Amino acid sequence: MAAYELWRDRRGRVSALRVVALALLLFPVAKALVDAGAIAGGARPLNDVIHRTGFWTLVFLGVTLAITPLRRVGRYGNLIDVRRMIGVGTFCYAFAHIALYVADQSFDPLKVFQEITRRVYLIVGMAAFIGLTALAITSTDGMIKRMGGRSWRRLHQVIYVIALLALVHYFQQTKADVTVPVFVAGLFGWLAAYRIWAWWQDKAELSTLSLLALSVIVAALTFAGEAIGIGLQFAVSPMRVLSTAFDFDVGIRPGWQVLAAGLVVVALDFVRARWNSRPARPRTVAAG
Repeated sequence: MAAYELWRDRRGRVSALRVVALALLLFPVAKALVDAGAIAGGARPLNDVIHRTGFWTLVFLGVTLAITPLRRVGRYGNLIDVRRMIGVGTFCYAFAHIALYVADQSFDPLKVFQEITRRVYLIVGMAAFIGLTALAITSTDGMIKRMGGRSWRRLHQVIYVIALLALVHYFQQTKADVTVPVFVAGLFGWLAAYRIWAWWQDKAELSTLSLLALSVIVAALTFAGEAIGIGLQFAVSPMRVLSTAFDFDVGIRPGWQVLAAGLVVVALDFVRARWNSRPARPRTVAAG
């Protein structure tokens, strides 16, 4: 049973970090239970839960990708201890998403197959799920030893392709307001840009100034991407869309939200860098 005690670390001790990660993974379930009345009273309760599991799959996929930047920026290497847990949790929500969709199709395998092969957004979503399944199966210590560290790392780099497919699937599912998908895409863009910038500079950690520049650039690209997308969809000038960026009466645009998230990371890096640079207090040794 020790293998199922997810709240304990490798030494068998209760880990506060693991408890927090487990609570985070169970939060969507608790929220669905709290909202059970509203869900049951909706027009399509099962479809509501399908969308919820899909959304949280995307959220936890982003959290998994955020572990590496956050442990470097926060100078907290122990975060790596919960990356596998969150990754497997992401697969569990993706599996629930697919299982609920099959249930919505009356458990008819032929109908499910026909629907998936006829609709592009379902093909994209299924490709992302297959990728997550491969990563979940190979996430154990035994599989890492069997495959070898280098081959295992190469396989798990597929997570970036999976994230892209998941984002495309999410956009295709959105009918009208794309504010949330654009914000999520901006966050994923920041995570991808962080890795590219770190690789380009050949550094494990980026400076505070680099993080600030990265956040501003990604926020600007988010503004531009949203404007171009809306412009193409509604046949209006992207510049006209950009002119509403400072009109906060109509809402805060995703570009500002991405910038705010980036500035939080910058502030964290600034504080942690100054904290680590403080000289250690000399110890007083008692005489005698």
